[in-house]
Amino acid sequence: MTRPASSPAGVRLASTLRELRRRTGLSLAGLAAKTTFSKSSWERYLNGRTLPPRTAVEELCRLANEPVGRCLTLWEIAESEWDGRATAAEPARSARPTAAPPSPSLPAATATTAATAVGAAPVGAAPVGHRGAATAAVLASASAAVFGAIALTLFLLPGRHGAPLPAAHPPASSSPSVTGPRCRGTACEGGSPMDMRCATAPETLAEHVTATGASVQLRYSRECGTSWTRMWGARIGDRIESQAVGGVRAYRAEVKDRAEADTYVHTAMTATRPGTLVRTCFLPTADGRTECFEARVDRSPEPTPRIRTSHPSTT
Repeated sequence: MTRPASSPAGVRLASTLRELRRRTGLSLAGLAAKTTFSKSSWERYLNGRTLPPRTAVEELCRLANEPVGRCLTLWEIAESEWDGRATAAEPARSARPTAAPPSPSLPAATATTAATAVGAAPVGAAPVGHRGAATAAVLASASAAVFGAIALTLFLLPGRHGAPLPAAHPPASSSPSVTGPRCRGTACEGGSPMDMRCATAPETLAEHVTATGASVQLRYSRECGTSWTRMWGARIGDRIESQAVGGVRAYRAEVKDRAEADTYVHTAMTATRPGTLVRTCFLPTADGRTECFEARVDRSPEPTPRIRTSHPSTT
């Protein structure tokens, strides 16, 4: 089931994506040809009828040579307005089937000969009789000879009695996945959750709407073992501060311009273990009190997002 992108952030996102599509000069069919999403999917995404998957936003930004940060910000806000991640990302279209290459352990000539020997009989072959039986016997003998040669070749190949043959495909790299987080725990300290790919599927520990109408969320990534705070609907000059109790330091973020006021800002990450108490504060730019709230990271090993009611304090 897909979700409509009718929220304010979803409308802004659809408008931004349409502008990027115009910049590419591609039609809907052209987008479908250059991305992993179909023409009908792009029509829904650009018209704002459906919230696009994160990967669709990234692919369009790449085609338009647009940094992904702003669009992913709009995408995350739209997602948050539904109180959870979109779970109906359309699967990418199936890749066109390709012919399997010949076995790397057989010489090309041998593979061709084998294919010829076991192929279909030529059109117009004589009916089966005395002559047909003789022909079948000859073909059977030839096939046996071919397969015997193949077996002998395999037996004599390097690695039969010594070192193993090199793999047809290189072994999987032990390096981190290109789509997974780039850090964990203390290695993430002070880093950006977006740049370090820790903001892909975070939990919302607590959220609060301030007296000025700004929305503040305390976020936690179980994969990265970090927490941070983000804010939207704020005014230029508004700030947020986030700190894990017993952590290295507190991190702040400030709304510096209209673009950030229209999207959101977030603090840097701090390493956060399960069971840790995390505190965040909203510091308004003018005439207002600081509003703080806190939440404890669930010790459960399962990454089950839970929205907890916050009880802000003012100073």
